[in-house]
Amino acid sequence: MAFSHRIAALAAVVAIPLGIAATSFALTDQPKSPEVPPRVELDSGSPTPTPTRPAPTPSDEVVSRPPVTDSPASDDDDDAPDDYRGEPGDDG
Repeated sequence: MAFSHRIAALAAVVAIPLGIAATSFALTDQPKSPEVPPRVELDSGSPTPTPTRPAPTPSDEVVSRPPVTDSPASDDDDDAPDDYRGEPGDDG
């Protein structure tokens, strides 16, 4: 008797979601196929003139080197609060 209750519970666990999915699928509308217009019209304005000389690419640009300094690379001159090590009330 307990075996038949287990089979009934297993069938309910499987059948109920399948029934819900089938009902939902049956009640939904089928999507319409997209309608393609018979003719496509493009803008008939005059074409834009093409530039006679193309703009330089980044590889063509020459960049000067930064000046060489004797200070260490980690030294920055900003006034960030974490760099300030003076006494409280000292303006710098």
